[in-house]
Amino acid sequence: MIARVTTSAAPRPLKGILLVVLATLAFAVADTITKQQTTRHPVAVVLAMRYLVNVFLLTLFLGPRLGSGLWRVKRRWLAMLRGLCLALGALTAGLALRVMPVGETVAIIYLSPIMVMLLAIPLLGERPGLAGWVGAALGFAGVVLIVRPGAGLDPVGVVLALTNACLGTGYHLLTRYLAFTETTVALLYQTALVGAAIFCVMALGSLDGLAVNGTDFVMMLLLGTFMTIGHFMFTAAYREAPASLLAPINYLHVFWAGGLGLLIFGHLPDHWSLLGMALVCASGAVVAFRAFRDAKDVEA
Repeated sequence: MIARVTTSAAPRPLKGILLVVLATLAFAVADTITKQQTTRHPVAVVLAMRYLVNVFLLTLFLGPRLGSGLWRVKRRWLAMLRGLCLALGALTAGLALRVMPVGETVAIIYLSPIMVMLLAIPLLGERPGLAGWVGAALGFAGVVLIVRPGAGLDPVGVVLALTNACLGTGYHLLTRYLAFTETTVALLYQTALVGAAIFCVMALGSLDGLAVNGTDFVMMLLLGTFMTIGHFMFTAAYREAPASLLAPINYLHVFWAGGLGLLIFGHLPDHWSLLGMALVCASGAVVAFRAFRDAKDVEA
C-alpha cells in the first residue's frame, strides 16, 4: 500500500485544473502527430525520436542551471517504474493509433482516470466528494457511448488501448505520490531517460531501409516538444490539487483528440459519439465548479 502523501503548501485547485487542461491539449496534438507518423514509420523509431527530443530539450534548457538536480531523485526505483509505465503506455498507444481513429483511441485510454480516482481512495487516502463522483460518472458514461459495441473499432486496437489505460493508472498514481518528494524536472528527466533507452534499443531493428524526409523529421521534433510541454504541465498540476480532483479533467483529452481527428484525418464522430464527448466535457465542468467553490471557501 502507498502511504498517504501530505504537503504543507496551500492547495491551488484552479491552477491545477488549468495545467491539466493545457496538458491534455498538448497530448492530443502529440497523439495526432503520432498517428500520422506511425502509419509511415515504425512505432519504435517514432517514439525513440520523441524521447530523444524530450531528453535534449530538458538538458539544453535546464541542465546548465540545475546541474545534477536535473536528474537526482530520492526514490529512484519508483521514478524508473513511473517512466516504464509511461514508455509501455506510449508503445501501446502508438500501436493502437495505427489502426484506430484518434478520438476513439483516446476515449478508451481515458478509462484510466476512473481507475485513478477509485484507487486514490485506499492508496493515497483521498476522498473525491460528491462532485468528484458525479463528474467521474458523467465522464465514464461519455466514454461508454464513444466506444459502445458495434462502433466498428479494431479489436486488437481496443485491447492495446485498454492495456494503455491500466499502465496510465499506475503512471498517474506514481506521479501523485512522487510529486511531493521529487522535483517536477527530475521526474520528467527520469521518465525521458527511461523511454529513450527503451525505444532506442527497440529502434535498432528498424533502421534498415528507413527513409525519413524533412517534413517527417520536423513532425517528430514537434511530437517530442509537445510531449515535453504536456508532461511538464501535467506533473506540475499534481502539486496543486489531489489526484481524485484532477482525474476527471483528463477527459478533455478526448474532446481535443476528437476535434483534431476530424480536422486532420476527417474522422467524423456519429451522434452517439458526439453525445459522449459532450458528457466528457460536462464531467470536467462539474469538477471545475467544485474546485472554484472550494477555492472560494478557502479565501473566505
